[in-house]
Amino acid sequence: MQSKEAPTSMEVEAVATGASSASGSLPPKPSFEPLKAHEMSDGQVQFRRVSVPPHRYTPLKKVWMEIYTPIYEQMKIDIRMNLKGRKVELKTRRDTPDISHLQKSADFVQAFMLGFDVIDAIALLRLDELYVESFEIKDVKTLRGEHLSRAIGRLSGKGGRTKFAIENATKTRIVIADTKIHILGSFSNIKVARDSLCNLILGSPAAKVYSKLRAVTARMAERF
Repeated sequence: MQSKEAPTSMEVEAVATGASSASGSLPPKPSFEPLKAHEMSDGQVQFRRVSVPPHRYTPLKKVWMEIYTPIYEQMKIDIRMNLKGRKVELKTRRDTPDISHLQKSADFVQAFMLGFDVIDAIALLRLDELYVESFEIKDVKTLRGEHLSRAIGRLSGKGGRTKFAIENATKTRIVIADTKIHILGSFSNIKVARDSLCNLILGSPAAKVYSKLRAVTARMAERF
């Protein structure tokens, strides 16, 4: 009897060890392809509309292909000009790789409407951490008449030298449209450029702004 029971106990142990080894091995991880833009939005088409100011309608016609080509071919976004409503309309396609491309394209078109060149505004499509910040001179100081004209003159400088100096030092692009100021660049660079422009509006001489700008940019270069 004892000789018959021995093999049964060995068989039970073998079955138990086999079951434990089988339970210890996990099934392979499933691999799913990333969702496309139209799948993330449940197949709904996303729209953006950018209004065209009257003074930017003619420049838009001249550079339309320079705006249309990168948006349609690179960002995979449909774009058209609504002549009746005077708006640029954008929408996603089935082959749009990322839903964020729609907002980037709208920001690119909006930057051109604010007065930036296409070569500068197209950086919004290629880089992620670029923004456009806008403010008015009256947000800094209430000026009227000749005082306002002199403040605008200080911002530009003779032949635009002051504006170009701030742009080159802070790696930004600045548009001065009457009393409105638009700055294109990264967050930290926009802050430095805005502080310099505000000092000029408040009446600081250009030489003092230049020296402070050189000190700030040198500090930023050491930090990065």
